[in-house]
Amino acid sequence: EFDQKLPNWWLFSFYIMIVYFVIFWVGYYQLGFFKTDHDRVGAAMAKIEEKREAQLEELLKKLDDKALVAEWSHNETALAAGEATYKSVCLACHGEDLSALTRIPGMDPIPMPGRSLTDGEWTHGGKPMDLFNIIKNGSPPESEGFKGAKMEAWGLKLPPKAIAEVTAYIISKNPEEFEKYAQ
Repeated sequence: EFDQKLPNWWLFSFYIMIVYFVIFWVGYYQLGFFKTDHDRVGAAMAKIEEKREAQLEELLKKLDDKALVAEWSHNETALAAGEATYKSVCLACHGEDLSALTRIPGMDPIPMPGRSLTDGEWTHGGKPMDLFNIIKNGSPPESEGFKGAKMEAWGLKLPPKAIAEVTAYIISKNPEEFEKYAQ
């Protein structure tokens, strides 16, 4: 049984696979002919980031304090989209009514981790574009946060238009605070 020779088809397949492995190994690891999964994912992420930056640049060309207050905060479509985004990502920290309090009938209000967005106190700037930038970039690195919690940078997760819509939604809930920027 041990004296029998292997079939030629098996031997040729085996030798071809050895040669293929050596060529592939040299091409993949030494010469870089093939892209790794890491390279492909990195390239895809770079395209996404380029697209996001292009959207941001396009939006910032026509977005300023006056546009946010006079146009965006009165646009029903933008407000509906902003409210939907707010309820999906901001509600957990800032509350349903933007007061950063959870109200349960028969109990005292329970404070939430975020700041109130209706009290008129804007720690990192009170202009509409300051609000846009805080939502986009999160709390400044030098800030200590509020109750130890820092605002997350939503610019990495939300498109610029959604951030502008959320900003407009917050402005629409504080019209007297921001009306001076409408002129």
